[in-house]
Amino acid sequence: MIQVSVLYPNRDDARFDMTYYTEIHMPLVQKLTGPACRRVAVQRGLSGGQPGSKPAYVALGHLYFDSLPAFEQAFGPHAKQIMADLANFTNLEPTVQINETVVD
Repeated sequence: MIQVSVLYPNRDDARFDMTYYTEIHMPLVQKLTGPACRRVAVQRGLSGGQPGSKPAYVALGHLYFDSLPAFEQAFGPHAKQIMADLANFTNLEPTVQINETVVD
């Protein structure tokens, strides 16, 4: 299983609409990628490691696929549409990292 993590950095001018992200964007991604996307998870950043410090990321989104080729095949044809939707909920450029799930 692989996890595609999309991390939205916390900046002073960050705009992030969590309601849009969870109720519109992530369901859109799931619909477009179909059954190849096994599940999604979303986290909201609350704090950094020190009490009262800002989190490094305002939000994190995770998509789970059986393999890297499964992700590429499901996501690739819809990448432009999915990426174009970012402007509807954020002004941030996310960092994407693909991980192999070792323990779940």
